Amino acid sequence: MEPDARAGAGTDVATFPPRPIRGVRGLYARQTGGCPCDFADVTVDFEPWEDGFVFEVARDAVVRGHASPEELAGYHAALVNGMREELAEQAAGRPVAVAVVLRRTGIHEVDSRDGSFRTAGRRAVRAAFAEAYGAGR
Repeated sequence: MEPDARAGAGTDVATFPPRPIRGVRGLYARQTGGCPCDFADVTVDFEPWEDGFVFEVARDAVVRGHASPEELAGYHAALVNGMREELAEQAAGRPVAVAVVLRRTGIHEVDSRDGSFRTAGRRAVRAAFAEAYGAGR
């Protein structure tokens, strides 16, 4: 789904996102001094879209680190869940019409887990809201 394919995409400031917000990083890296630690690093674009939430992985998406296809699918599902949770909190009362395009995924073979990607998704949404409406909105 490329930006020009988004029929009906608008720039209504009352809707999130009010405009394209690209290159948003969601990073979660936590070291506890022992194992397990947590690591997830994603870069996503938030594009105005039709009502609701759509997620896709870009055709040219980059994966840094190694994970099996099944693990990667699980990480992406956790990322989406975290984004949906944070959108529900951040956009309370504000319509959401967003397509999220995953551009880059960073994985650590030992420290990445579903919960890490859920948190990274939440952080990406917070960063997008801060960019769209200011940090103290």
